[in-house]
Amino acid sequence: MDQYKLGDKEQKFADLIWKNEPIASGDLAKLCEIELNWKRTTTYTMLKRLCNKGLFENNKGTVSAQISKSDFHAVQGEEFIKETFDGSLPQFLAAFTRRNKLSSKEINELQKLIDAHKEG
Repeated sequence: MDQYKLGDKEQKFADLIWKNEPIASGDLAKLCEIELNWKRTTTYTMLKRLCNKGLFENNKGTVSAQISKSDFHAVQGEEFIKETFDGSLPQFLAAFTRRNKLSSKEINELQKLIDAHKEG
């Protein structure tokens, strides 16, 4: 789903909004000038792009999120697993654990998630 794929600059911009929302669009432009070295027009162009993707809204000059950062990353993760592992979480975990050993703490956290989501 392209609406949840962001380039590097889009991601940095989105992170600024999530960190500072709600924020006046003028204040956002000033923040982007300081943090990203962007001109005001660049900020408003990027804001419009991300508003069109449904991530943020600019309502009467106040910018706020339409989706939280954690929900956004959850959707990105789901899309990655669908595209790369045919939607199979076990296949993803098998690939991940081939190169990355899980700590006891991570295993316990995963087991708690599994127990909490067992069917029936």
